[in-house]
Amino acid sequence: MISVYASNETSFARNGIKILKPLKALIFKQDNGEYYLDLKDSIDNFEYYQSGNIIRVPTPWGKQCFRIKNVSIQNNKVEARAHHLFYDSENYIIADSYVVERNCNDALDHLNTATDNPSPFTTISDVPSIHNYRCVRKSLAEAIKDVLSRWGGHLVRDNRKIEIRQTIGKDRGLNLVYGKNIVNIKAEEDWSNVCTKIMPVGRDGLLLPELWITYREDLYDIPYTKVVSFDQSNVNPEDYENAEQKVDETKYKEALINDLRVKANNYLNENCVPKADYVLSEYLKDVSDIGDVIYVKHPKCKLDIVTRVISLEFDVILQRITKLEFGNFKAGNLGNLIETFDKKITESVDKKVDDSTANLRRELTEATDVLRDKLGNSYVVYEGDKILVLDKLPKEEARNVIMINSGGIGFSQTGINGIFNSAWTIDGTLDMQKINVINLVCDLIKGGTLRLGNNMNSSGLMELYNGANTLICQIDKDGITMFCHDGRTVKINAEDGFVGYATNGDKIYWVSENEFHMKKSVVEDEITIANGLRFIPIDTDTNHGIGIVAMV
Repeated sequence: MISVYASNETSFARNGIKILKPLKALIFKQDNGEYYLDLKDSIDNFEYYQSGNIIRVPTPWGKQCFRIKNVSIQNNKVEARAHHLFYDSENYIIADSYVVERNCNDALDHLNTATDNPSPFTTISDVPSIHNYRCVRKSLAEAIKDVLSRWGGHLVRDNRKIEIRQTIGKDRGLNLVYGKNIVNIKAEEDWSNVCTKIMPVGRDGLLLPELWITYREDLYDIPYTKVVSFDQSNVNPEDYENAEQKVDETKYKEALINDLRVKANNYLNENCVPKADYVLSEYLKDVSDIGDVIYVKHPKCKLDIVTRVISLEFDVILQRITKLEFGNFKAGNLGNLIETFDKKITESVDKKVDDSTANLRRELTEATDVLRDKLGNSYVVYEGDKILVLDKLPKEEARNVIMINSGGIGFSQTGINGIFNSAWTIDGTLDMQKINVINLVCDLIKGGTLRLGNNMNSSGLMELYNGANTLICQIDKDGITMFCHDGRTVKINAEDGFVGYATNGDKIYWVSENEFHMKKSVVEDEITIANGLRFIPIDTDTNHGIGIVAMV
């Protein structure tokens, strides 16, 4: 049953505005690529094929929703293309968000919660690799495309559920043989990299002791032999230093040889058969989705070519797959994942970002004015091994100085011969006695000391909030204060030690020197005093109470 819904439908609990019986309903679905529905119907139903309306159709992957984008009329027929509901993610904008050292699942969660409006999508992934990603002025759809490029995997789109999986599809043991069960097939093959025997060459011309790596020389009627060079920059000589911090050449060379042998075998496994792409325009009952495995028996090769379904065409009316593309190369065209954005969408992104950054621009302008007032007319002096930026000439009379050389950038307020007490060194170290940051946004701060308060900054403050945006902890020059949901507080500081307060401000418990005080105490089980006495509960058929026993 094919149903049409209003553009704002979210539940899809009923049959929608109308049940349609179109003349054509074809789904095109591509691994990490396009996903759309082409429709053709009588002009009498034109009112239902309006841009924005949602078409819900039955598929082998459950009922899927598509939003109408393009509509045309020709020969008393209405034709429409509807894009999968996933593409609604184009309308949710991420101004600026930084994913730091996250797996794919956490990266998706992070980005999905960073949109300008609350995202209606759910996300999940089983890709374990860890990466960083900075997303600036992009839609959620574009961000997902970037995640796929960086983390890898396959995009699974199920209405408003977005998944990125390591593997997709099933292996049902389907075998296709040239000239037998595959006739209406278009094949494109690339034999340029085919090889069954190679001489691998590594760093600085390194060769293996055995010289050759062979896969199977009987695979073809003629030999396919190559000399292949491999990059070995991943093998770091510093990892093989001895106690004297000198490279152990024997261990280092052994590591290079092992690395070269592994890379050579991987290369042979990938290139022992030609790269092939097949398009089949016939129904195969053992194929149900992209990613499914198809074994192709090639007439020139004694080894089956293992392929996977890259894209398919599904006839919603006939309820069967009518066209398949499958191959053994890396599938998916990320360039086709997202349609080209029109001017309207681009302007929308810019407006939303501009609104969110207006305050930042104002603050940066103020900071710029301060900088100009501080230096006034600046002078730049080049001295061969360094560059000086001075507030006054000659350089000996300058007070505010910036020096740039191969070691980094230094800042002085005591002249060129004074102390450069702030610096940004070439190794990335930022050493500042005083630094003011406007609108710092970060996900992770590593190492060092974060200093608040002291006699130089009486207003230093750090606040911690929970998921409901409620203040739960505060750190300042006076210590640590933790806030309970009912108004009670716990304070830790040098003056009072450890103190718990009731909602009215009265002390409930506190530590005074080596003594712990409390107004009330509930002991659920037993209590031991000075390892000499133990209070235990007594619970019999006739008696309830407390017993005191001596400890031996």
